[in-house]
Amino acid sequence: MFLFRSGGDRVTVDEARRRTQGTDASAVLLDVREQGEWDTGHAPGALHAPLSRLAAGASLPAGAQGRPVVVICRSGNRSQRAAKLLAARGAEAVDVKGGMQMWAAAGHPVVDKRGNDGSIA
Repeated sequence: MFLFRSGGDRVTVDEARRRTQGTDASAVLLDVREQGEWDTGHAPGALHAPLSRLAAGASLPAGAQGRPVVVICRSGNRSQRAAKLLAARGAEAVDVKGGMQMWAAAGHPVVDKRGNDGSIA
């Protein structure tokens, strides 16, 4: 049974956090921003796969394969494209409305590549 329709739905940052954080997480948070953006700040526990690589045919990170994926970017534009691309490949994927900007604005944690407090580039 699917947690959400593949590639069609969008979720709020609160719903994304609920589905992807903690020990009972039902999905993986996948950040599709470029390396520099990721390094500056991302959600703790998220996996990284830039949209540019996915569009070029790269596979999902091992931790995301076979699992529902909640896709996030800076504002929600790239994540929409990535969710559609992944759904076309058979993944169960949705994107996050407002992206990491909304994530941070909602007070959810953001860490940099060293695990310190991060920011959204």
